[in-house]
Amino acid sequence: MNERIKELAREAGLLAYNPEGPPTKLEKFAELIVQQCMNQVREQYLPVLEDEIMMKDTYWDGYVLCGVDSYVAIKEHFGVEE
Repeated sequence: MNERIKELAREAGLLAYNPEGPPTKLEKFAELIVQQCMNQVREQYLPVLEDEIMMKDTYWDGYVLCGVDSYVAIKEHFGVEE
């Protein structure tokens, strides 16, 4: 599990982390939540990215860039794979 997720679980009093042990159900649950957040961001910008007409408008280009940046930031912050 990513260090940030472990830190949040410890702050909430939910996890006494055992680095030698297998991932817990709580760890898997946290990873699934982060993956769902990433999916929601992707679902917002992907239709615009795939629409050639909308992508010719600089407004939508910035919208997609913001979405991609957000997706990458969430992924890197929590260290969760797609």
